[in-house]
Parts: sequence; structure tokens; C-alpha cells
Amino acid sequence: MLTDTTTTYRPQISQEDQDVILELLCHLLSPLGTHRRLFVTPSKGKRDRKRKRAQDEAVSDPVPPTPELAGYVDVGLSHISRTLQGMSDKDAKPYSVVFVARSGQSSAFHCHFPQMVALASQSQPPENAVRLVGISKACEDKLSAALGIPRVSSIALREDAPQAKGLIDFVREHVKPVEAAWLKEARAGKYLATKIDAVPTKIGVKKKA
Repeated sequence: MLTDTTTTYRPQISQEDQDVILELLCHLLSPLGTHRRLFVTPSKGKRDRKRKRAQDEAVSDPVPPTPELAGYVDVGLSHISRTLQGMSDKDAKPYSVVFVARSGQSSAFHCHFPQMVALASQSQPPENAVRLVGISKACEDKLSAALGIPRVSSIALREDAPQAKGLIDFVREHVKPVEAAWLKEARAGKYLATKIDAVPTKIGVKKKA
């Protein structure tokens, strides 16, 4: 049997720690959801936008700026995947934590995240390695409500996000970095011979014709 050297292990998180992380994350994101509900009108098509623009020109009340935190929060698998790919750039603002829903959609949509997070962490000091946190379907619904959007499949927090130090410190203390043995072997630069594990099996007696 050939052993798989490319396996990437995502960390396990206790239910108690997940509950604390969810509470801290919802509290952090709630100002973004409040701003969206109060000052962002959902789009209803091009014709509605023209009508809304005419109304805005007639009565233009000042809209408060988006909370500073918005520049440090990314939502969506595609956006987060692209950012993880570019984290090796010097000017990139790295992620500290990536939250991914474990249910509600096919694992094919996010099965690449553990390897991408492990690769992105190589550009960070070990203590600041990107953490990957799986969230359940129930958590996904609460995060959607906190952000004020219909659905949340994944959320990423960038390093030095305002008001997020308590959450990030808790995650780093209770969630281990993603382990990818093949990355350590690649960095070592040593030749590794093919390893074959012998698995004893029994062969039944051949029936006589």
C-alpha cells in the first residue's frame, strides 16, 4: 500500500472553544451588519437604481462611513482563495484567521483551503501562522445575521484588524496551525524513497471446478 505524503491535516476544535470563537466573531462583525442594514439598500435591478439615484439627488442625507473593520474582513470562497494565493507578496496584508463552513455545501468547494492555508503560512512567522477554523451550519446562520447578508460560506480576518485582538489571540491559543507534512519534506530538500507498507491479507481456498 502506498502512503499518501500530500495529506494535510486541519486542526480539531472543541465545541466549547467553537462557541467562544463564534460569540467573539459575531460581536466583532455586528457593526458591519448594522451599517449594512441601516445605510445599504439591496439592489433591485438597473431600473430601480436609476430611480434611487434620482431620489438621492433630490434628498441627499449624509451616510456615515463604513466601519474601519470592513477593510480587514473578506467574505466568500473566491475572494479568500485569491488572497491566500497572493500572501507571499511583500505588500500583501496577510490573514490571521480563516473561517469556513463545514456543512451546507459540497466539500469540493473548500477542500483546497487546508493546503492553501498551510502554503500561505510559510510567509509568516510560526507564531502568526494562519489559523483555519471550521464552523457548523448553525454558526453559519448566526454569522449571516451578524453581517447582514443572506449567506456566509467563509470569512477571513486580516492581520491587525481593529478590535479583533482578543478573538485572534484566543484562536491562536486554542487552534493549532494546519499541518502539512509534505511542506516540511519539501523544505528539507532530501530525497525520499517510495515507502510501501505491507498489509497482510488472507486469500480464500480456490474452489475446485
